Amino acid sequence: MYHQLAYIALAAALSVAACSKTEDTAAPANPGGTALVVKIGHVGATSGAVAHLGKDNENGARMAIEELNAAGVKIGEQTARFELVAEDDAADPKQGTAAAQKLADAQVNGVVGHLTSGTTLPASQIYNSAGIPQITPSSTNPKLTRQGYAGAFRLVADDVQQGSAMGRYTVESLQAKTVAVIDDRTAYGQGLADEFEKAATAAGAQVVAREFTNDKATDFNAILTSIKAKKPDAIFFGGMDAVGGPMLRQMRQLGMPAKLVGGDGLCTGEMIQLAAEALGDGQVYCVEAGGVDGDEVALSEKFRADYKAKYNLEVQAYAPYAYDGVKLLAQAMETAGSADPAQYLPALKAIQYQGASGKIAFDAQGNRQNAALTLYTFKAGQRERLAVIR
Repeated sequence: MYHQLAYIALAAALSVAACSKTEDTAAPANPGGTALVVKIGHVGATSGAVAHLGKDNENGARMAIEELNAAGVKIGEQTARFELVAEDDAADPKQGTAAAQKLADAQVNGVVGHLTSGTTLPASQIYNSAGIPQITPSSTNPKLTRQGYAGAFRLVADDVQQGSAMGRYTVESLQAKTVAVIDDRTAYGQGLADEFEKAATAAGAQVVAREFTNDKATDFNAILTSIKAKKPDAIFFGGMDAVGGPMLRQMRQLGMPAKLVGGDGLCTGEMIQLAAEALGDGQVYCVEAGGVDGDEVALSEKFRADYKAKYNLEVQAYAPYAYDGVKLLAQAMETAGSADPAQYLPALKAIQYQGASGKIAFDAQGNRQNAALTLYTFKAGQRERLAVIR
C-alpha cells in the first residue's frame, strides 16, 4: 500500500498460511514427462495490524496459482506446476528484507509483493540483485519504479497520483478551506501526506497543522486536541486503517466535526469495523489506487463473487491485483517459452493483459499505464463509490 498500499473461476477451498512457505496443489499429470516446477513468491503482512490486507493479497495470489494448475499451463514443451511460496513480512522493513532474501535463496521464478511500500522498497534491491522480477499489487511509493530496476513493476497508481487527487477533491468538491495533515511516518504515509499537502495548497486551501504519529499508535488525544483549536474543515491522515479507525473514534469523542480524508489505507472494509459508530455518513472520504469502469466491471465483479465463494470473505482491497500479478508472470513465461526470469522479462515488459483489475500494460519504468483511482465515502456502514478517475 500503501507510500506504505485486481482480477476468474476457482478451485477447492484452501486455508491461508499466516507465515512460512506454502505449496499449492499439483497441476494435472504431464504425459510427456516431469512437470516444470515454477515457484512464485508472495510477500505480505499476514501478521500484525494490517494482516487483513496481507491475507487478502495472499488469497488473491493463491487463487491464481490454483487456476493455473487446473488449466495445465504449458511453458515451452513442459506442463508447468506452479507453487506459491508465501512469506510474512509483518509490514516491517527488516522482516521484509529477510523474506526477500529467503525467496532469492529459494530461486523463485518471480515475486508478487510486497503489500506495503516500507517493505517493498528495501526488498526491491534484493530482487534486483538476484535478477528476479517483482510485481507489487499495492505498494504506491513512487521511488519503487524510479530506481532503474529492470524487473520492478507496479499494478496500481502511485502516491503522487493518489495524494494529488485527494488534495484537489478535498478542496474543490468537499469545499475545505483549511486542512490539517497527519502522517504515520512510514514510507507510504509520509509521502502520501506530502503529495496531499502540495495539491491542497495549490488548490487554495490553508494547511493549519502538520503532525505525525506512528503506525502502531492508539492514542491521538494530544495531536487532535492541538488540531481542534485550529478548526480545520478536513483532516488528512496518511496511514492505514488500523490507525485511522481509532483516530476517527477519538475525533468524534473530542467533538471534532472535520471530515477525515485519506488514501487507500482508509478505503478498506475493515475500516468500517475499526471506526465503528464514529464512521458516520459522509464523514470519511478516501481514494484507492485502483478501480474499473466500463467493460472492465463485469470481470471485476466476477472475481469478487468467486473470491467470496471460495473464502467466505469480501475482498478487502488488493486481492484482484495480486491475482493478476501471478497471472501476468505466467503469461510472460508462456509467451517466452521459459520460466527463466532473464528469458521472460522482455515479454513481461511488453505484456498486454485483460485481468480482474482491468487492462494491464506497463510503461518504460514499470508503472501501470493509465492507472485508475477510485474515490469513496462511507454511508450506512457501507463503502460507497463516488467516481473512477484516471
